[in-house]
Amino acid sequence: MSAAPFEPQAPVRPTLGFMARHPARWIALGFGSGLAPRAPGTVGTLWAWAAFSLLSPWLGDAGWVLLISLGTLVGWWACTRCAQHMHTPDPGSIVWDEVLAFWLVLWLIAPSGLLAQAVAFGLFRFFDAAKPGPVGWADRLFKAERGAPIGWAQGLGILVDDFVAAGCTLVAVALYRVLMG
Repeated sequence: MSAAPFEPQAPVRPTLGFMARHPARWIALGFGSGLAPRAPGTVGTLWAWAAFSLLSPWLGDAGWVLLISLGTLVGWWACTRCAQHMHTPDPGSIVWDEVLAFWLVLWLIAPSGLLAQAVAFGLFRFFDAAKPGPVGWADRLFKAERGAPIGWAQGLGILVDDFVAAGCTLVAVALYRVLMG
């Protein structure tokens, strides 16, 4: 007995109602920040910045390591499931990847002032959106063939390119600090 062939379905546009019907969607859509009609990745990164500012007084290094690590594992599940529910391999409205990656950036440049955080924000958004060099490579690494089912590799891929963008941001910040003294 052979398995039925996979038939692609039309992409689903996320709404508040869509998000409310499954816990993976709450997480993957950044607790609603990914529902922004324009630039959801930027809105998700801004949400991450605000959340970081609120959580920082209570989380030390061990807390951030735990939150980012568990957030990555849970996020892999949530991003995979949400992408499957949306019938899209890497929907722009999934912003949990931006949240985790920018938390990593902010945690590793801490303590830093508002200007340094704003520069890190700009650099991260550039690397994430433009996908130069290693970020583009990481983005292509887990792409499914057009019309193929969305699996765990694609869910992981949603996260990986943002972590590479975070790494590029951190390298740029470190180079600036070295060059400026």
